[in-house]
Order: sequence, then C-alpha cells, then structure tokens
Amino acid sequence: MNTAFHVGSLHLKNRVLVASGTFGYGNEASRFTDVNSLGGIVTKSVSLLPRQGNAPPRIAETASGMLNSIGLANVGLDIFITDKLPFLRKLRTSIIVNIAASSIDEYCEILERLEDEEGIEAYEINISCPNVKDGGLNFGTKREMTATITRELRKRTNRTLIIKLTPNITHISEFAMACEEEGADAVSLINTIVGMAVDVTTRRPKLSTITGGLSGPAIKPVALAKVFETYRTVKIPIIGIGGIMNWEDAMEFLLVGASVVQVGTANFRDPDAAAKIVDGMKTYCEQEGVNDIQEFVGALRIPKNASAPGFVQTHQK
Repeated sequence: MNTAFHVGSLHLKNRVLVASGTFGYGNEASRFTDVNSLGGIVTKSVSLLPRQGNAPPRIAETASGMLNSIGLANVGLDIFITDKLPFLRKLRTSIIVNIAASSIDEYCEILERLEDEEGIEAYEINISCPNVKDGGLNFGTKREMTATITRELRKRTNRTLIIKLTPNITHISEFAMACEEEGADAVSLINTIVGMAVDVTTRRPKLSTITGGLSGPAIKPVALAKVFETYRTVKIPIIGIGGIMNWEDAMEFLLVGASVVQVGTANFRDPDAAAKIVDGMKTYCEQEGVNDIQEFVGALRIPKNASAPGFVQTHQK
C-alpha cells in the first residue's frame, strides 16, 4: 500500500498532517497519541518575537464547530529553536514549520534564521489568520501581496514552500495561481472563516475581539468547494483543511483534488483523531483494492455537462 507523498524536500509517509495551532509543537500531544504514525506535524505558528495573543475570552463553541481568537500566541523564534525544535528533530515524522509575521521583512528574517536549523522539511506561510490586527488577512486578501511574499521567500530557500490561503475572498484560485507563478511548491487551504458568536444573556460578543475564526465540521462544505475550485486551476499540490473529523472526510478532500489533508479542530476533541484517520484511509484503500492512494486524488465522478457556477478555471488537469 503506497500512501506516501513527495513534493520538493518534503517526504510524507502518509497523507495526514496535523494543522498548525491544533497540536502545539508535538510534545504536548505525544502522551495521547503515536505522533510518529502521522505523515507530519505542522507546528504552531512561529513569529519573530513571542506573542501573548488576544485577551480572553478567545474560544467559543458553536454549532458543529468552534470560534477562536487566539491571536497567534506563541513562544517566538528564539525559544522555538532552543526549546521546541530539539524534540521535533527526534520524531520519525516530517516537520513543517508554520511562519507568521507582520511584514514581509519579518517573514524573510524568520525563514532565513530557520534555514540554518536541521530537522525542518518545509515551511507553511500563514498569510491568512483572521484574528490578528497586524498582518493577518491584510496579506492574504491582496493578490499582489500574496505574490510578493511568495516570491521573496522562494528566493531564500530550497525547502518546500507552502502558502496557507484564506477563504475570506471571492476566488481563492486566483491567489493559488499567484503562489504557483511565484514558485510555491504547494498551497494549503482553507484557513478559518470569519465569524462571531453572541451571548444573549449579557448581550455581549462571546469573544474579546468580537469576531474570530470559525473551524470544525461547519466549514467543511466551504473547504471542499475551495479545494475543488483550486484543483481545477493550478497544477501544484493542494493540502486540504477544514472540518476533517474522520477518514471519510479526508477521502472527500482527496476526491475533490487535495493530495494531502490537515486535521485541526478534531484534535481538541480527540488527540488521537489524526492517527485514526491514517488507519481509516488505509483500510478503505485495501477494501477498494487500490494499491496507491494517489489514485483517489481528483477522482471525483462529475456528471456529464455538470458545471460549477462562479469558479475561475484556466486549465483542466
């Protein structure tokens, strides 16, 4: 059974990653699941300086999902290198470092400093966080800014470069095209959707920042549509994210065009969720008599003459 995937310097033994911000730096979850069974870990976002994040309350449960306004709280680059990376290097799984910044210069500085560190196979560039004031969606909702960040980072690394895109735009495929044109190896989508929740007793927002990022099963239909749109537009691989709770959800993402998936909100409910999804996908392939999981990527059976209104399409695979 071939479940592996390769793009650039990134070599995954299977198609399941854990999403940034939902699995810490790996050591937090290692007591509850076999971290080495995963295809890879996408670290919690790393910024140049430590960030305390937004004031509480910054998490609210919603119907079939959750809102978060963590604000990219993290230990900062120096502590990540000295305290977190040594543990990650010991793991028998691929490490992808998620980078967040408030300027192009900061993105470049973080990446350049990480270039000297061993144990990193790829970078995921977060240009799409909806709950930070500095940067955040400002980068991910402007096509030229997305192109510029990709171009500048591509100059500085031969490691696999992944750009994480926001769904809070009209045509996500246009931004994926910009990433492809500027040398990105892959795109990951989607990040959370802007949402809010209200407490009718206090008549106040449930988050200190009023709005936050919606994740979980509620956003899966949106994520599937965005992946499908992007797959019909670019040739670089897509990493699908959004509401993946079990192996069936993961296979849906492969069928619409994702080569790899990331498990996010499910990790909060069950730290072993991603490992179970790995097993479930393999069992499904065996039951279907398929020896290479790649056969499912983009294998959606679309009725003849069916159309998807509103999608931008420049080439069909």
